[in-house]
Amino acid sequence: MRRTLMSFSFLIFQLSFSVAQTLEECQQAAERNYPLIRQYDLIGKTTALTVDNIQKGWLPQVSAQAQATYQNRVTEWPEQMQTMYEQMGLQMAGLKKDQYRVGIDVQQTVYDGGAISSQKEIARRQGAVEEAQTAVTMYQVRRRVNEMYFGLLLLDEQIRLNGDLQTLLTANENKLQAMFKRGTAAESDYLSVKAERLKTAQQLTGLEAQRQTVLRMLSAFCGIEVKTAEKPVPSVASLTPQTGLRPELRAIEAQLLLADAQEKALRAALMPKLGVFAQGFYGYPGYNMFDDMMRRHWSWNGMIGARLTWNIGALYTHKNDKAKIDAQRSLASVQRDVFLFNNKMEQIGQSVDIERYRRLMADDEAIIALRAQVRKAAESKLAHGIIDVNDLVKEINAENSARVQQSIHEIEMLKEMYNLRYTTGRPSPGPSL
Repeated sequence: MRRTLMSFSFLIFQLSFSVAQTLEECQQAAERNYPLIRQYDLIGKTTALTVDNIQKGWLPQVSAQAQATYQNRVTEWPEQMQTMYEQMGLQMAGLKKDQYRVGIDVQQTVYDGGAISSQKEIARRQGAVEEAQTAVTMYQVRRRVNEMYFGLLLLDEQIRLNGDLQTLLTANENKLQAMFKRGTAAESDYLSVKAERLKTAQQLTGLEAQRQTVLRMLSAFCGIEVKTAEKPVPSVASLTPQTGLRPELRAIEAQLLLADAQEKALRAALMPKLGVFAQGFYGYPGYNMFDDMMRRHWSWNGMIGARLTWNIGALYTHKNDKAKIDAQRSLASVQRDVFLFNNKMEQIGQSVDIERYRRLMADDEAIIALRAQVRKAAESKLAHGIIDVNDLVKEINAENSARVQQSIHEIEMLKEMYNLRYTTGRPSPGPSL
């Protein structure tokens, strides 16, 4: 009952997917299915919002304020003037020690030396760096698909060869059974070949279980149902080394562009800033202080003007800040050189492996043909009683082993070819995401 439920669950799992068979389709599906793909959209939205907020620096900056103060001393008339005003019949009360103000300040930037523009460029470059770093992680998905896909291809080949081996053993089993019935072969010979066939059938069960595991893992990873794996046929042009396409190098280039934008921002910080402003408030005292010293009443007050500022304090750290940016550039250059060096070593190793498998495959057909001739000769010798059945089984297994080795060499060479494509950064053929 439990096995039935598991089979039914897997059937539902399969029905929720579409079908794909080629390596390129699996890679593209895996990239679409990988959760990190959603980060691209989030980075784009965050960058756009940041740039939009920076752009608002050109809008008038409005601030409202209200204050109430009490001070121990205020502006007063000199004693001689108070005496003179009293003689004239004027009472000069002076300013009160408690003062109040409610107002609004408006400032508008006219020229900022390129500060806002450089800040927007930094925000865009930071977004580009994050996207490039995400692309590096996403690119690793292809390598994981390659491992599972070629593992599936190898299991398919082993299952096919296992079927061929069972067919060959069954044929010899039937021959020995007929010979046993005629009295020309011992029963042990017939039973020995039958046991070998059953052993091969057991191996098939293990191979099919492994294939089912890899198939389910690949389907879950890609988000589609992968029923069969088609053996890829890479072209020579698609495997030509071209390391400049690797996302790691694009990420390093994005870091260098960010450093350029940061250096522009340093230069902009040294430039003077020009702006206009307006201030208005209602309170006591106002701008007409003499009148407020006499009447002590609240009034409306306003002011407009222009302001030129130059923060020379930026000069103090400019040299060190520029040195830090230069160090970041040098670090990125070192990372690029290290990556290119390691990548070149990896390409050399993969190219050597491909050539090694190619040379091995050149002899595989000859070895299989020779093993087949020896096996057929052993079958004839067994029929004439020259050898025993163990010698025949040995030759049958030797021929099968040669065929398995041929399949392993072919699949491993294809795998290394596509690993070389991954290493060089060659995009897979077909529609892009």
